[in-house]
Amino acid sequence: MAKYLSPGNYFVEVDRSDYPAGSNSSVVGIVGFASKGPIAGKSGDKATLITSQENLIDTFGEPSETMPGQGIEGGLEILEATNSLYYVRCAATSAAEASAAIPMGACPAISVCATPFGGHIGTADDQNKDYRFTITTYDNVRSQVLDSKVYNVPSGTLSQTNANGGESIDALRKVLGGSLDADRIGAFGTNTAGSGFIVNPIAGSGATMTITMESTVATTPTASDWYGVSGLKPLDMNGNPHPSYNSAASATSSVTASGGTFTDLYYWTRSLYTGAGYNEGTTTAGATSGTSVEVNVNGNSNVVIQVNTEGTAAETFKGGATSSVFLETAIGKTNVDATSREIVAYYTSAQGNAAVASVTSIDNFYDLTTGIGAMGVNTMAVRDGVHTAHTTADPRFIKPVQGTYSLADGDSGIPTESAAQETALIGQIESDGGRSGIEALDDEGVPVKIALAPIDGAFDGVQNALITKAEASQKFLALVSPPYGIGKPSDAIDWTNGKSTDRTAAINSSYGAVHWPWVKTFSVFDGKDRWYAPEIFAARQMAVTDNVARPWFAPAGLQRGRLTKPVDVEVALNQGDRDSLYSGGNIINPITKFDQDGIVIFGQRTAQRTNTATNRINIRRMLIDLRDTVVNSTRQFAFEPNDRFTWDQVVNVVAPILDEMKRERGVTEFKVICDETTNTPIRVDRNELWCKVLLKPTKTAEVVVFEVNVTNQSAQIGN
Repeated sequence: MAKYLSPGNYFVEVDRSDYPAGSNSSVVGIVGFASKGPIAGKSGDKATLITSQENLIDTFGEPSETMPGQGIEGGLEILEATNSLYYVRCAATSAAEASAAIPMGACPAISVCATPFGGHIGTADDQNKDYRFTITTYDNVRSQVLDSKVYNVPSGTLSQTNANGGESIDALRKVLGGSLDADRIGAFGTNTAGSGFIVNPIAGSGATMTITMESTVATTPTASDWYGVSGLKPLDMNGNPHPSYNSAASATSSVTASGGTFTDLYYWTRSLYTGAGYNEGTTTAGATSGTSVEVNVNGNSNVVIQVNTEGTAAETFKGGATSSVFLETAIGKTNVDATSREIVAYYTSAQGNAAVASVTSIDNFYDLTTGIGAMGVNTMAVRDGVHTAHTTADPRFIKPVQGTYSLADGDSGIPTESAAQETALIGQIESDGGRSGIEALDDEGVPVKIALAPIDGAFDGVQNALITKAEASQKFLALVSPPYGIGKPSDAIDWTNGKSTDRTAAINSSYGAVHWPWVKTFSVFDGKDRWYAPEIFAARQMAVTDNVARPWFAPAGLQRGRLTKPVDVEVALNQGDRDSLYSGGNIINPITKFDQDGIVIFGQRTAQRTNTATNRINIRRMLIDLRDTVVNSTRQFAFEPNDRFTWDQVVNVVAPILDEMKRERGVTEFKVICDETTNTPIRVDRNELWCKVLLKPTKTAEVVVFEVNVTNQSAQIGN
């Protein structure tokens, strides 16, 4: 569509239905690198809204001296002045998620047959017996007893109605709680089979369980009346009774079962986003970094998954058969449905990263069917946490093996070469329509009004792209600066004029602004004094201005341009230096250090070379703000009849907006025209409705002159 807007006069309707009327003018956009977090343009990710310093670190990781640019550092500083910052993470194609394969293990399980309950279920004699189970669960990996308790099935609880002994299992189930929730063990079985299973909730080769089953002869037993009762059978890895216990005659009253670990079944976890920050490791100071997954069993759940970041618990998820909450459901199987902010998880029979790529995430345990040939079982199904062979063998619980597993092999995608860094920062419109780098600032739903890509060195392509995008979108003001190390004002001027080795083209745009020199400030992250790109603090002061005034107030001078945090400037500027930077067609806004007033932004030019109203930041920002407000407020008139009634309605909407701006000192005078003079027959025939806005923006008093007249004593000083 043709552009009919000339600076400060006309507005063309653009469909921006995601934007609320009266948008926040202090929304800042930063394009930079990060150790982790969503990458704009990848997997449907866009610029990410950040509302606090903690939110920034949690999402994109900590800043680093080795990371190119000052995106994260800049964000931390700016977030002290605003709670609306969009961060665009850039990365090369090498970016990859860190992951960990958590082995699945079988839990120790022991079959309890019906026969042991007296061998004559249904008789009155059987009802007068007490039964006692001593159950000890052990974790060999941690060399600790998990539980060692005695459970009694009292006399009179067994039914005479089921000759197969199922009611006996029900009695045992009631005593044990029927789940793994209370005492780390559970009893499972059916009323028809007449047998049940006692299971240790700890999975893997390091878990064992010992059960001793005893019964009484007398109705009122004493200590000496307890006798061993045969009928316990440990189950093997396939859920079948151990060969040594296949016959009733060989069954015993005390057995030990061991768990096992599968070799081709994994509980797979991977970082929700790409980045080296998801790798478990140690810093030079010895502190834990990255992300790990800790698998535990406690008294309230089958399995507890704890996600640790930087050595500290960040998230906890509980699930399993008895809770009816599947872990992969609780955590999330994909980036879209993930509840966790750190990982996604699913079950797979694939071994190794390469194979996982072709595995489809499952919805629940019911969906997983795979071969485990090494176990001698052709097929298996995981159902409610129970491992059942296709031969309907006895159930076995399988779970992630307890332990801590570090996520590894992630890549932050931060290029090492300058050319690749520049390419990543500039970005592009991806084949699927996603926008990366600077292009992401022009995405619908990203209401950025101030934008910067703070990176040092010869990155004129990045700065040019940022300014070009600002001009094309008319959404935001682009902030740039000369690189660190320029020693004198003339070199900084040459840089803006395209006469330096770091820049070959002059900057000239009312949608851009240049600040210089760099400033030294105390880092909010690591507590060290560091040199910061000046556009970071220029953006911060614009946010401050919006908080204490309005965007059409100048973000400069002692009122709104005083930098309270910086302690020094790269180059000390005197009056002559400031004159050369700010006049004669030059466009650099000086940052100067005054003895009494501290460090102050002492200029508010845009990068426009011609001397019009839009060569001032306050007026450009006013027009950006006005554009959004007018467009949002008048969107309702699209597709309405193009006649005088609608024209009058448009005026009635736009005029109060400007009237309020006049009261708040943004304009001194305005006029809104929407009638036959703006809507000629030719325009109406083209289905165009034109509204002309004439306004006089309020200028700032940048030069304050006091004229002092000295007279003799005889002169009269009056009106």
